[in-house]
Amino acid sequence: MSQALKIRKDAEIDFLSLGALVHRLDPGIIPFRKATECKIHVSGGEFNVAANLSDCFGLNTAVASAMVDYPIGDLIAERVRAMGVKPFYKHFKHDGVRGPNMATVYSDQGHGVRPPVVFYNRCNEAAGQLKPGDFDWKAIFAKGVKWVHSGGIFAALSPTTAALAAEMMKEAKAAGAITSFDLNYRAKLWNIQGGEEKAVETLSKIVENVDVLVGNEEDLQKGLGIEGQDVHATSKLDPSAFFAMIEKVVKKQPKVKVVATTLREVHSTNHHSWSAVAWIDGKNYLAPTADLDVVDRVGGGDGFAAGFIYGLLTGEQPEEAVKLGWAHGALLTTFPGDTTMTTVDQVRAFAKGGSARIQR
Repeated sequence: MSQALKIRKDAEIDFLSLGALVHRLDPGIIPFRKATECKIHVSGGEFNVAANLSDCFGLNTAVASAMVDYPIGDLIAERVRAMGVKPFYKHFKHDGVRGPNMATVYSDQGHGVRPPVVFYNRCNEAAGQLKPGDFDWKAIFAKGVKWVHSGGIFAALSPTTAALAAEMMKEAKAAGAITSFDLNYRAKLWNIQGGEEKAVETLSKIVENVDVLVGNEEDLQKGLGIEGQDVHATSKLDPSAFFAMIEKVVKKQPKVKVVATTLREVHSTNHHSWSAVAWIDGKNYLAPTADLDVVDRVGGGDGFAAGFIYGLLTGEQPEEAVKLGWAHGALLTTFPGDTTMTTVDQVRAFAKGGSARIQR
């Protein structure tokens, strides 16, 4: 296992995430301009990791988020319970007309040469109104939390959400928890907050108390201002650009002990080559490459993060933790929706080279 991560053994909560809960409307392969019906997936980049760790890997997980007391909030809260995630909510009242609202993400699945299209309605979003002081971290951490997590999507919602994430990371470190952060750079979100310059200024204050960083070379460049080569210049499966940036990352953020990301080459919407890579305790680790027949790509990165964190939390060797993340992320793309439908046995079998032969 990683020698740099001192994971406490006694804790009531294995994993706690801070982020926005959203509902994603999914018309399948039909674009929205022609859609007549949608499936509803409950999601959120930070929540997805907690849900995956609970439902697939059997850990005790929790989420701190905003909850609006109206029917959409009720729907989301029911799905959170169904995934076995303990909620810590700051409640908001809906005025019946304008909100505050639970955010809506619109995302068709695309098909073949037609890529998925994603857009948002985060107007008057309750999660964007969360601020430092909204959660009693000392009470939450009192019975022990092994690992806390947040991400760049939540930090991009407003200046107060970024400040709240920074507050949680600081409190978590004081309470002896491992901290992780998924940079998850989303240009559409940061453009309305001030662009890349604002992202670097904001995220750097959070990452200064982070042990484990998840993000590809583009996230590192645009989210942390790390200089690197043109992210479009080489194969998406080539880890050299990622590894070349690690020294600069650690120099700028010396408390970071682990950096990991997925590698994905998109041949078509439904055919991807998939791998993963990590820098742990000064050593590089690379997962195998798998060809994926993709049903729904949304959530694959969160699937990797969940499996990888599970490996680190449970004392697996670093190379095995990377493979568990890689395997779980790959399997997650074979299901509709943003969160897991697989089992830990299936993940371990795939990580060891399992096949798609029928199981009788």
